[in-house]
Amino acid sequence: MSSRRPLEAARDGGSEPAVALLDASGSAVLEPSAQPRDAGRPGEAIGLGTLRPRVRPAEAPASGRRLVLRGQLAIAGLLTTGLLVSISAAHTQSFLPLSIRPVPASMAGLFGAIDLNLHVAGAIAVLIAMFCSYAIAVGVSDRLSPRLVLGSVLALNVLVLLGPPLVSTDVFSYQAYARMGASYGINPYLHGPYAINLDHVFPFVGAKWSYTPSAYGPLFTVFSYAFAKASIATSVYIYKAIAGAAALGLVALVWRCAGEVRTNRTRAVALVGLNPLLIVYGVGGGHNDLLMLLAVTGAIYAIVCGRDRLGGALGVVAAGVKLTGALLLPFAIAAEGPRRDRSRRRDLLLGIAVALAAILALSFAVFGSGAFHILGTLSQGQKEGSWNSIAGFISSRLGLHTISDVATGILAVAFAGVCCWLLVRVWRGQMQWIAAAGWATLAMLVSSSSLLPWYVAWMLPFAALGRDRRLAQASVAMTGIVLGVQLLGFIPHGAPIF
Repeated sequence: MSSRRPLEAARDGGSEPAVALLDASGSAVLEPSAQPRDAGRPGEAIGLGTLRPRVRPAEAPASGRRLVLRGQLAIAGLLTTGLLVSISAAHTQSFLPLSIRPVPASMAGLFGAIDLNLHVAGAIAVLIAMFCSYAIAVGVSDRLSPRLVLGSVLALNVLVLLGPPLVSTDVFSYQAYARMGASYGINPYLHGPYAINLDHVFPFVGAKWSYTPSAYGPLFTVFSYAFAKASIATSVYIYKAIAGAAALGLVALVWRCAGEVRTNRTRAVALVGLNPLLIVYGVGGGHNDLLMLLAVTGAIYAIVCGRDRLGGALGVVAAGVKLTGALLLPFAIAAEGPRRDRSRRRDLLLGIAVALAAILALSFAVFGSGAFHILGTLSQGQKEGSWNSIAGFISSRLGLHTISDVATGILAVAFAGVCCWLLVRVWRGQMQWIAAAGWATLAMLVSSSSLLPWYVAWMLPFAALGRDRRLAQASVAMTGIVLGVQLLGFIPHGAPIF
């Protein structure tokens, strides 16, 4: 015989009280009550919507504990793999830029004296384990302590800051462009680093970029002039420290903004701050993309808080660091369409106009009309492409140059079409503008002819704040895909593999 416990409720559509019984299986059963108890104050009714089926007491806590344990193990995996990357990077060629193999002692970092070489197979295994830990941690992040997640983000940033520059030579290009302008009076938007080939920094610049003028925004280039006189090793750690500080600032803004848009803060921070491509490639490589993302997220936060002038200005500042940062502005302008308060849209446009005028004035004062050549440089970079993009793979790995050119054109048209479709949906109020900007960023990454691993970080703030679970899932999937493709490139460069 089943054991039943009475819970009072009201029979739907009638005045006769009813008793909800829970049998041994946990199912709720309604039965009329022969002797109704106190039904509450006069005029007060208890609807069936307040009756919730109970879960077996031993079942839910055990499941929750397993998820928490899984998340804690994933966090431990991230910290362990991050530590392995940092202490082995100085002696593992796959983690080092090509121009510093072997790494000079001045750039080896705190762990340079530890002779640990993971070789190619070990480097691949560590990064795969890091991504798997990240995916699991994000999946159960809403069960984890915010302090644990935030502390892990801080620890990972510190670990990669203590190691050598990782993977990319871009940090040396920053120094070369700064020295060109500040020390030699050469416009970095008109000439590549080869113009200062006798300078000590030139041998460290990636061979692919030796003749390429700067493709970075004028605001960042002027900012980099402040470090032109620093030694090469010092400048490496300056740019890494700037990237790390920007990453932590980005996480802080995501935390604050998640509260404003009413999404889970811990999940948002985990999605952004624990991402392996952002940590290893972005912070470890000292990339200015983190500065751009800091301004982008600041713009999002300002706009959702109603400070539209500041939001518009910060969107332009992001573009002044790297032109990609401008992608959010059309979606912010289109938000809510004709229903939006005109004064708010006017404030947003005013902030954009003032910041744009200020940056253009600065650019003309320092670079003349040279900064406009950035568009040609970017176009040339897209034509050359990189092997780990769709069009670049077709061209460089398959040798099908004609098909690659056709694919590039088709992808560019598709990207423009996707952006227009998303903007229309935002204008009609059918889609949140932050999520739409995230999908547009994903479309840009897929259609780009030059797709570098740290570019995936561009979509992370939108995915974290866009209240679209599919976008968040797509960002995790994109991280895995791009990392997997990048790991294929490790194999030809390492000898031996084990």
